[in-house]
Amino acid sequence: MDIVSLTTEILVGFFLLFVIIKFAGKKIINQVTPFTFIAAIVLSELLGNALYEETVGLFYIMYAMGLWGGLLVFVEYMGQKFLWFRGVSEGKPSALIERGMVSREALRKNGMNLNQLQSLLRQSEIFSVREVAFCYLEANGAISVLKKSKYQKTVQDDFHMPIQQVEVPITFIRDGKILWDELEEAGFDEAWLQTQLTKQGINRRKNVFLAEWLEGDGLFVQTYE
Repeated sequence: MDIVSLTTEILVGFFLLFVIIKFAGKKIINQVTPFTFIAAIVLSELLGNALYEETVGLFYIMYAMGLWGGLLVFVEYMGQKFLWFRGVSEGKPSALIERGMVSREALRKNGMNLNQLQSLLRQSEIFSVREVAFCYLEANGAISVLKKSKYQKTVQDDFHMPIQQVEVPITFIRDGKILWDELEEAGFDEAWLQTQLTKQGINRRKNVFLAEWLEGDGLFVQTYE
C-alpha cells in the first residue's frame, strides 16, 4: 500500500466517521446502551481493518462504513418514532431493590449476584443495603439509587435556610487566551477583565493559565508560575 492510497483512505474514513457520529447521535459515544457500545466497537473495527487491508479498496471502505452508519441512524430513528422499538433496542431499567428489599429474581434475570450488587453500591458511596430504598440497574450497566429518608443528605430546607440561586462558573481565559464570546455573554469587556487581573497583581494575560468567573465569588485566577 503506497502513501497516497493510505492517506486518501484515512481522510475518507475520517470524514465518514465524523458524519456518522454527527447523525447517529451522542449516544454512540456515551455508550448509553449495550447496543451502542457494540456498535462503536464494530464501527472502529470496520475502519481500522479496512485501512490496512490491501485487498480492500476505497469503495468498500465507503460502502461498509456508509451501510453501518445508515443502520445506526435507522435504529435511532426507529427508537424515536416507536416506543415499542425503543424498549427492544435500549432495554428497560431493572429494579434490583424495591422498598428496601433486594429482588433476587431481578438479580437472576440480569445475571448478577449479591456480591456484585454490593460492589456497585459501594462505588456509589453506599456501604450497606439497609440505606437503600430503591436501586435500578440502567441499560448501560450503571445503577441509580434512592436512599431511605433517614440516610439522605441534609439540604438547606432542612435547616430553614434561605435558598440561594446556583450560578455556573464561566471561563474567561484559558491557556493565556481570552474567550471573547464568554466574556461578552457575561456582560464584561477587555478593560474590566484587565482591571480584575491588575487587582491580583497580574499585568499580562499571557501569564494566566486559567481565569474563571463565578457570580458572587469573583474571579479565580491561576497563573503559569
